[in-house]
Amino acid sequence: MSTNKKTQNGPLNGFRIIEMAGIGPNPMCAMLLADMGAEVIRIDRTVDAGLGIALDRKYRVLDRSRPSVAIDLKKPEGIQTVLKLIAGADALIEGFRPGVMERLGLGPEKCMEVNPKLVFGRVTGWGQYGSLAKSAGHDINYISLVGACHSIGHDGEPPVPPLNLIGDFGGGGMLLAVGVLAALLESKSSGQGQVVDAAMTDGTATLMAALYGLYSAGMWSDLRQNNILDGGAHFYNTYETKDKKYISIASIEHKFYEILKELIGYEDQGNLAHKNKESWSANKKELIEIFKQKTRDEWCELLEGTDVCYAPVLNLREAPEHPHNKQRQTFTEIEGVVQPSPSPRFSRTPSTIQSPPSEIGENTDQVLKEWGFSSDEISNLKDKQAIG
Repeated sequence: MSTNKKTQNGPLNGFRIIEMAGIGPNPMCAMLLADMGAEVIRIDRTVDAGLGIALDRKYRVLDRSRPSVAIDLKKPEGIQTVLKLIAGADALIEGFRPGVMERLGLGPEKCMEVNPKLVFGRVTGWGQYGSLAKSAGHDINYISLVGACHSIGHDGEPPVPPLNLIGDFGGGGMLLAVGVLAALLESKSSGQGQVVDAAMTDGTATLMAALYGLYSAGMWSDLRQNNILDGGAHFYNTYETKDKKYISIASIEHKFYEILKELIGYEDQGNLAHKNKESWSANKKELIEIFKQKTRDEWCELLEGTDVCYAPVLNLREAPEHPHNKQRQTFTEIEGVVQPSPSPRFSRTPSTIQSPPSEIGENTDQVLKEWGFSSDEISNLKDKQAIG
């Protein structure tokens, strides 16, 4: 672990990480690490690359907790600047297509020449090798290849894109974070760095581990909305209420299902719901009519906090205002932007949002000084337009 590091809050205080700016999983990983106290610097281009969805600075929530350094990677002086930063870092994370960092002169081999302990984290859709490795793609493509997208949606209808939570953020950004942290732990004992190859296809497949087990056991159908966890079962589903809002029920275990029946006054003739899959459709029709008899708030008053396994289906405006979320401080507001608070929670070294998102290049001079560049070096780089 490097020395002379800027003090930040969180369990990763003392680690220095370089983020090559990108979209999707890479900034997600960087945000997680920075919220947990790592000193992450984002290396942005000196001109807008037009990637992803354009947003004003304060709305780029994934860019929070870290400063921005603008470097022209097309100039030799820019590459040398990055290599000097790498020499003082513990890890680097990037999300370019395979071969891009190598063409820039910033591949793992070159970076580890200046820093043998460097953890080089890479996240892509298809991975660093394989027949699709160099092809373009987005979240929905990656989760389609490993069976996840096929499994989500309604019977007889096309699969539903489940936002970009599964590939980009779960199977990508979080997988990269886990890999980088594991490699950092290992490097403390070995004194050596290594490459972390995080593919969204691999990560999504890992998220599907339990379902592949159920499928192999003959307990999961390849038909959509035909299984316990995909909307096929009436006891694990969402229902419309009298006021056109929705609630969710997850009474999978028999003891919880008995509580549900008692509280909503449902008999379920023959009590076959958990044993007889053929009864699910008829049961669901009955529950549809029952839940339409009360408003969402009325169902909350009756079911919330019980062992029914219940929650109202809240939208993005409502969720931050729910009492439980307010008690947990699950959301916070910065510059008028409501956003998730750092997680998980640590008892002794709590994470925190270190700063709002930075404008591109806003912190270039400050960061370079803190990482050992002299005023003359910074002026020279500006003269050569290698930094912005």
